[in-house]
Amino acid sequence: MKRHSIPSRHNWRTRVEQIGFSYHTLDGVTYWDETVYYEFSRPQTDVVETSTRELYQLCLQAVDHVVRHGLYDLFLIPDRFKNKIEDSWQRQDPSIYGRFDLVWNGDNNSLPKMLEFNADTPTSLFEGAAVQWFWLNDFNPKLDQFNSIHEKLVAQWRELRPKLDQKPLYFSCLHQFAEDVVNVNYLRDCAAQAGIDTRFISMRDIGRTKDSFVDLEEKKIDWIFKLYPWEWMMNEEFSDVLLLAGANWIEPAWKMLLSNKAILPVLWKLFPGHPNLLESYFDGPHAMRSFAQKPLLSREGSNIVLVEEGKTISETSGEYGEEGFIYQQLHKLPNFEGNRPVIGSWMIGDEAAGMGIRESSSLVTDNFSRFVPHVIA
Repeated sequence: MKRHSIPSRHNWRTRVEQIGFSYHTLDGVTYWDETVYYEFSRPQTDVVETSTRELYQLCLQAVDHVVRHGLYDLFLIPDRFKNKIEDSWQRQDPSIYGRFDLVWNGDNNSLPKMLEFNADTPTSLFEGAAVQWFWLNDFNPKLDQFNSIHEKLVAQWRELRPKLDQKPLYFSCLHQFAEDVVNVNYLRDCAAQAGIDTRFISMRDIGRTKDSFVDLEEKKIDWIFKLYPWEWMMNEEFSDVLLLAGANWIEPAWKMLLSNKAILPVLWKLFPGHPNLLESYFDGPHAMRSFAQKPLLSREGSNIVLVEEGKTISETSGEYGEEGFIYQQLHKLPNFEGNRPVIGSWMIGDEAAGMGIRESSSLVTDNFSRFVPHVIA
């Protein structure tokens, strides 16, 4: 795994905007950074792919364990949502995607370690599937990427299509957030390529009756993809309708277990010492002197405390933490001349499909971390 510095394309902003990538710069700070790229060998991307598949199977076993033993209190999930999760799991409601955040430096003597699983509302999908692929075609089309995200997305939607019974599939997010809209529109385009009738509706425009959700024309919503967290939905005033309505949500209710960091200590208890996992606990760091304290439901690196040999070395602010914390063995991101990459490895359905790199100068990947492309050489 190598980091290379290169000139960006002279018209890079125009090039990325032509494919619909509008948030390449955030608050004046470059988010899409093509002045660098990471180089992997084919055996290294094979390791990422194999580790991702392995981790997903462990996660499915962990969900089954939580459901069978009713461990919802660990996740702070209200009792009234227990049956919804269990029904969703027993029906095997379809999942489209998820993104593992992995830490690894490409060393042949180690394996990628799972930091967390963005299983419910992962973003940076469009960057991973399309933006870095178009960059590669301009940079050197003879090279390759670990990237079959687009093809697998279309195939996954095609597999789902018979379940829809010719009913439209709605796509929803908060329309004021450009990143969410771009990612949702990309997913919607993939679904349309699979022959699905798609509609867009903002989360704020979804109506409700006593026992159903409806669109702006009062038509019942039977299937809906949402880029909106389950933990928010459970606390909305429409949460009672969630329990009554027959709407099929993507991602499904069982995914809220995997998007919660409580799954990390559960995984460690079930599979202690697994080479892709980091030691994790609910009730403090135990014997660990170097660890990360993480809120159960934080996003974009908020409210994380990193402790090394008993001393705090990094602490981020935010509005999370009231829900409690987990304690995970510290495994610092690799250091490439002050730049620290995290590997976002994508699951599409049940298949590992590709990766994207987020890079930061800090030990915690946050909302302003840069997205950089990669190649296989």
